[in-house]
Amino acid sequence: MSDWDKTTVLRKRDPTKAKITRNESELSAARRAGAAVVTEKKSTLTNSSHADTDHRRIAKLDRENDIPPPPRVDLSVGKALQKGRQAKNMTQKDLAQLINEKPQVVNEYESGKAIPNQNVLGKMERALGIKLRGKNIGDPLTFGKKK
Repeated sequence: MSDWDKTTVLRKRDPTKAKITRNESELSAARRAGAAVVTEKKSTLTNSSHADTDHRRIAKLDRENDIPPPPRVDLSVGKALQKGRQAKNMTQKDLAQLINEKPQVVNEYESGKAIPNQNVLGKMERALGIKLRGKNIGDPLTFGKKK
């Protein structure tokens, strides 16, 4: 018999060795074949002092403490803004051009959807001549000391 007639197979898998699988189809095939199937959960704990803490529960609690959304403009500001604008016979677009903002910004303030910006509110107050911040929203804007 010559070397050409021999067949040598390298790295043939030992059938008695355990196989580790992570997909469901191979696991089902092994169960159908009657093989012994053992399922073990891998432990990631390396320090015994952390063994009794429930990190998943703590992480869930952290996720539940979300930051609330920022406050919106009060509807009284929107109504005062609308009344002041209509008293001067201005459209939202006209007011927006006067204060160098987009018409969408004026619309958001009037509908109460905008996040208050003190610079924009100040521009609107000066353009319309009414108070939009603090107490007495909607009153005429006065400059200087009260007598």
